[in-house]
Amino acid sequence: MTHLTAVILAAGQGTRMKSGLPKVLHRLSGRPLIDYPLQLAKNLGVDNPVLVVGHQAELLKAELAEWGATFVIQSEQFGTGHALLCAEAACRGVSGTLLLLCGDVPLLRQATLQRLLETHRQRQATVSVLTARVDDPYGYGRIIRNGDQLERIVEEKDATPAEKEIREINSGIYAFSAPEVFEALNGVGRENAQGEYYLTDVVALARAGGQTVCAVLADDAEEIIGINDRLQLAEAGAILRQRINREHLLAGVSLIDPATTYIDSGVTIGPDTIIHPGVHLRGTTRIGTECLLEPGVVITDSQIADRVHVKPGTVIAESEIGADCALGPMAHLRPGTVLQGNNKLGNFVETKKAYLDIKAQASHLTYIGDAEVGKNVNIGCGTITCNYDGVNKHRTIIEDDVFVGSDTQFVAPVRIGRNSLIGAGSTITRDVPPDSLALSRSEQKIIEGWRLRKKQK
Repeated sequence: MTHLTAVILAAGQGTRMKSGLPKVLHRLSGRPLIDYPLQLAKNLGVDNPVLVVGHQAELLKAELAEWGATFVIQSEQFGTGHALLCAEAACRGVSGTLLLLCGDVPLLRQATLQRLLETHRQRQATVSVLTARVDDPYGYGRIIRNGDQLERIVEEKDATPAEKEIREINSGIYAFSAPEVFEALNGVGRENAQGEYYLTDVVALARAGGQTVCAVLADDAEEIIGINDRLQLAEAGAILRQRINREHLLAGVSLIDPATTYIDSGVTIGPDTIIHPGVHLRGTTRIGTECLLEPGVVITDSQIADRVHVKPGTVIAESEIGADCALGPMAHLRPGTVLQGNNKLGNFVETKKAYLDIKAQASHLTYIGDAEVGKNVNIGCGTITCNYDGVNKHRTIIEDDVFVGSDTQFVAPVRIGRNSLIGAGSTITRDVPPDSLALSRSEQKIIEGWRLRKKQK
């Protein structure tokens, strides 16, 4: 079959990360490093990429199962040429273009790869190499050109003084003709000082055979940055944040200070939303239009509708927030919270698996867990749903138009009928019928003169 095939190299241990986690599973803007080349391959039309793994292969297979990749094992590592050779069986029967990507190069743009592939096809090249021009090329293979044609790639240790002055380097990203690349790799062997299969030998063989070999220069050298340690991971994170924030700014989102705003790559934001410094938007979060997110807000995997005001220090996770809500400051909406709209949750209100219908509100110092709250319910300060008996969780149901006085405890399971009033300081242990007043207080006692007598003693 003739189509685009992608092989992604992800077998390295990444010892410089100093981590028990495989390097390609370290996260960048909310996603593992390996997700970025996998997403690029998918965007280019590759349905079944070949992923070369080695270190902690079973963990990688489990974490990346959703991508539908074919996994091949590189049990011993003899260079990138050897890694590609390990994918030969998985690529048997493939013809056309084989795109080789690296699992630790997350900043590549789709447009750059499309230009590499188009040049490779138009020139009917056997090998096309993505290159970059850098200020400090030390340690990289230098690109020796003849116009668009690549004459050869010279490694640092083999370069002459003049060649070491060349600032165009090999990125390690290639487009090959398949299956010819595997025939060439099987022919080069690894009889060299490093005992490795060199992909650059394939370039040399193609040139010696009179075949076309292209070098395609990336517009931005940042695209080919590889991640080898946590410093480089942080530097790549800063670059990616800048890209993400720029896209949102150009799409009509106001970021008061982009340098201190942290938005994951999977987040969407509507126009005319204003985001203050120190905000973190994570995972699959979706923010509507005309929202206001004040300093220190953290939102993870949540859906926020239009015109929502999130005040400083508020934390929201795995929740759905309807339009025109006001949250915080310092509110904590835990997973399973659903607000239908026009709700107010004030300072130090915490929710968990709580459904609040339209205009239900709790202005401050309240816990609502495992609860269903109806329309137009007002929950007073210091109210809690006592949802856990030490073994099981139980639900509290508060129907429409209920007024809950301050310092009320609902001992679940309990249902409060619509249009009821719960007196302040009550502990409610039984269901309350509609239109009722429920009180649960000890009788107030006054002992006159008690304080004076205690002072005399």
